[in-house]
Amino acid sequence: MYRPAYYQYGHNCKLWVHSNTVQLVPQQGGESPAGAVHPNSSVSISQIYLTVLPCTGSPFIIVDVYKLIDLKRKINIRGSLREQESLKNLTSFRLGGKADLYAEPSDEEDLLHLLRALKEMEIPWFILGGGANILISDRGIRGMVISMTRLDSISKKESSLTLGAGLPVSDGAAYAADKGLKGLEFIYAMPGSVGGALWMNARCYGGEIAGILKGATIINENLEREYVPFKTNEWNYKKSPFQNRNCIILSAEFSLERAVPSDLWIEMKRIRKDREDKGHFRAPCAGSTFKNNRAFGAPSGQIIEDAGLKGYRIGGAAVSDWHGNILINEKDATAEELDKLIKFVQERVQEKTGFLLEPEVIRVGDWRSIDAESD
Repeated sequence: MYRPAYYQYGHNCKLWVHSNTVQLVPQQGGESPAGAVHPNSSVSISQIYLTVLPCTGSPFIIVDVYKLIDLKRKINIRGSLREQESLKNLTSFRLGGKADLYAEPSDEEDLLHLLRALKEMEIPWFILGGGANILISDRGIRGMVISMTRLDSISKKESSLTLGAGLPVSDGAAYAADKGLKGLEFIYAMPGSVGGALWMNARCYGGEIAGILKGATIINENLEREYVPFKTNEWNYKKSPFQNRNCIILSAEFSLERAVPSDLWIEMKRIRKDREDKGHFRAPCAGSTFKNNRAFGAPSGQIIEDAGLKGYRIGGAAVSDWHGNILINEKDATAEELDKLIKFVQERVQEKTGFLLEPEVIRVGDWRSIDAESD
């Protein structure tokens, strides 16, 4: 339950927050910011996209959406920019809340323009690729979500292939096969983008991104273009150097081998069929939910099944009936239900085996109220 309270807004105004309304109260001749709530008037929080959340040490955290409104006025990109964009259908789980602002830059120039404006106004941002292996909170994502979907370039030079970060990674594998370039077959029919696969060092069917990567082009922490060559010691199982940096992947350059296209397609169709047989496409999911750990002596799916959890459900979220390591949005699940299911599986497996399974799925967005309840 929200407690009524005053919060300073700027130098001359205070915000009066009560229940689901917000009021801007002028102080000593203060005026409301342009386009904001008029002084001494109230408006629904949802109408002005102001988020009020419980947090440790304070009754609320207020995300200043007046900044977002100002940002939208200032930004002029060739791509698209929208308010209160639902993210539900942009993830493989098909759940989650909304983004305060959502942008689809048309190219690198657009992206840099956005990032500079966000940095200047101190507005948080999140990069969205193919929406695989992420669990977006039901409360959504504060600040701006930047989709990389239009940065989907493909360029080929002899046996090297450079793919844009926003390109669906399966499309990159298909292009390579058509051109007789071997190395990306293992990632065919996998959801997600090239940038996401690179960030996670995607691995399956005996292959991994680190095994074929030559280098990547990024926007670094100083908002400058940087080429990062592959270095073996910086990569490991489901680990990449980008996980330790606040950067944005623009493209990846792969060193591939010459091969017969028809032979590559035979292998990729086999891989797709195996994914289908394992039930990866039967319901909204992220594929494998937990990483495998060789020290445990068995795949995570087998460990979960041995713990008697196949088919276990919390609300609309379920451990699938066909594979222990595939957790699904079975019927209009919420992100909170799926999050609870992941934690329950971890706890039950640890009770029975002593092993703590590590999720591949990353929580994204505004989870503070959920985390506060569990503390």
